Amino acid sequence: MNDTLQNWLGEQIQGLKEQNLYKPIMVMDSPSGPRITVNGRANVINLSSNNYLGLANHPKLKEAAIKAVQEWGAGAGAVRPIIGTMRIHIELERRLAEFKHVGATLVFQSGFTANAGVIPTITEGEDAIITDELNHASIIDGVRLSKAARKIYKHCDMTSLEEALKETKGAKKRLIITDGVFSMDGDVAPLGDIVALAEKHDAAIMVDDAHGSGVLGGGRGTAYHQGVHDKIDVQLGTLSKAVGVMGGYIAGSAELIDWLTQRARPFLFSTGHPPATAAATIAAIDLMESDLSLTERLWENTRYWKAGLQRLGFDTGISTTPITPVMVGDEGRAQELQRGLFAEGVLALAIVFPTVAKGKARVRTMSSAMHSRQDLDDALTAFEKVGKSLGLI
Repeated sequence: MNDTLQNWLGEQIQGLKEQNLYKPIMVMDSPSGPRITVNGRANVINLSSNNYLGLANHPKLKEAAIKAVQEWGAGAGAVRPIIGTMRIHIELERRLAEFKHVGATLVFQSGFTANAGVIPTITEGEDAIITDELNHASIIDGVRLSKAARKIYKHCDMTSLEEALKETKGAKKRLIITDGVFSMDGDVAPLGDIVALAEKHDAAIMVDDAHGSGVLGGGRGTAYHQGVHDKIDVQLGTLSKAVGVMGGYIAGSAELIDWLTQRARPFLFSTGHPPATAAATIAAIDLMESDLSLTERLWENTRYWKAGLQRLGFDTGISTTPITPVMVGDEGRAQELQRGLFAEGVLALAIVFPTVAKGKARVRTMSSAMHSRQDLDDALTAFEKVGKSLGLI
């Protein structure tokens, strides 16, 4: 190994540790449920999972995955455009399009690769991208891959957005990009206002709805929840959070999807999903359509959890969704809170720079449809004990 590289890596890692920015990987020895075995400790209340509806362990998804392996095998065997597209992949994309009420969808290996695929594929050097300052890292990287000019507007600030639209008036095409639900703060983009500005200034809109998928709008997402889904040109959804499986997808017009199949590099150069993944996802869509109690229970638990934290005196920021941050500020104290909670049997991870800005550290919590009232009460007891010991409440 090269000594120069290894020395640099060691220095960087040590620097992260000294700044309280180093985050060890947590390892589960159980399925992702409301209580898990993690880092060798059993019966830990899990408040860090994106498994909002508990579908990752649902018997119908597991059954569908097993049947698909038996019928189709373990893998697709090739990239999608060559011979890696099976009938089950097409069925999944058809079902997603029906569910989202759009012309067509295209599935990618992840939400991250979906953003990397769509953004540079639908914009060119004469275009402009206008993006919210708190958009997800995958949007930021997708924008960097594009040759288009870029403008960043203040978070959910419509005055700032309109200024950016005016400043980019000379662009051939303009694309406004926003998260639907912002993953670190849990607030929701004002899509109705964004649509009004986009129509006024002849701009297209893309919404990354990773954390809205399966959560808002009967599972159909933020745009559907706000009644503007027919006004959004590009919607990104995820299959790895509330849906409980793996992957991401782009939803939009038939022409958009046709173009992506010809030019989106992550689609062109990545092997298709394992058949089990596609089959389990179809089963998840079936459940979201037929069993509204999953979403209802998610929101009942969300309201109870937020009210409990606020009653104790914690600052939960501006969240209006199941993503509920406990704002701390200092990176070291956020990690202390994480460690103290884990000692009390609760997994709630500290979020620090570069995921959030320095000085904006928080412990992010997510209640789910899986949690019982006892789970949440036990977690609130732990938060109260550790919060008081650290002087946070």
